[in-house]
Amino acid sequence: MLNNIGLPGLLLIAVVVLVLFGRGKISSLMGEVGKGITAFKKGVSDGQKEIDDATADTARDVTPEEEKDKA
Repeated sequence: MLNNIGLPGLLLIAVVVLVLFGRGKISSLMGEVGKGITAFKKGVSDGQKEIDDATADTARDVTPEEEKDKA
């Protein structure tokens, strides 16, 4: 069904949405979407950093110096 929507159909949908919601409402909605995307990217980045930090902590050699010589 959606495969048959062309450029005229998309333009008609855009005009109807613009008339129903108004320009101000749409711009504020897009601003909120942008903030959400930014927050999501920051969360993913922070999560990856936590995983990397945890991996670095477990991979560290904590053997005392006198024990290292025995091996």
